[in-house]
Amino acid sequence: MGVGVVEHWDRVVRWLTQHAPATGAVLRRPTGQTAVQTLAQKTGLTPPGDLRDWWTVYGGTEHLAFAEVLPPFYTPLGPVAALQSWELKRRFWPTGTGQLDSSAGAPTTGFHPLWLPFAFDGCGDALAVDLRPGVLHGCVVEWDRERREMDKPEWTSIDEMLDQVATSLENGSPVGHCVPAVTAEGRLDWRPA
Repeated sequence: MGVGVVEHWDRVVRWLTQHAPATGAVLRRPTGQTAVQTLAQKTGLTPPGDLRDWWTVYGGTEHLAFAEVLPPFYTPLGPVAALQSWELKRRFWPTGTGQLDSSAGAPTTGFHPLWLPFAFDGCGDALAVDLRPGVLHGCVVEWDRERREMDKPEWTSIDEMLDQVATSLENGSPVGHCVPAVTAEGRLDWRPA
């Protein structure tokens, strides 16, 4: 197990508990690893080690409640909801071998079948792990449903993403184009930097 991902997630949860308890309250622990195995069987995708490690300590939110833990407005999914999201996005798969044969991190039109969504925004956009072959295999991409495209990777890995989010929360520093804030109701909110 990758200690980094688990430590980074613990830092995030600790910060949420102290500063944004309404967001922290909807996060759930996993119910077991059979959901990860089912996801791999049904999608034919092998989640990267850092995502599997994260899913050993995080299982999603209660009833897909919004918990915008990841900037700018994404709620992380557990493996059961990630499978459902992947299945829903099949209708957005690209056509043509040029799109399907591209390397990890390459701009893409449509939701590539070798992407594994792990966070949602409630409007159809997603953060996904790019499992296409190449140097950036395992990078995190942001898919825009309205434009039906991904321009560039946001992070090189889940590990890097969680470390940057945890550091941003702890220091109040920007991550990407966002800074963390807490609403009067005790919810984490990412604001433009």
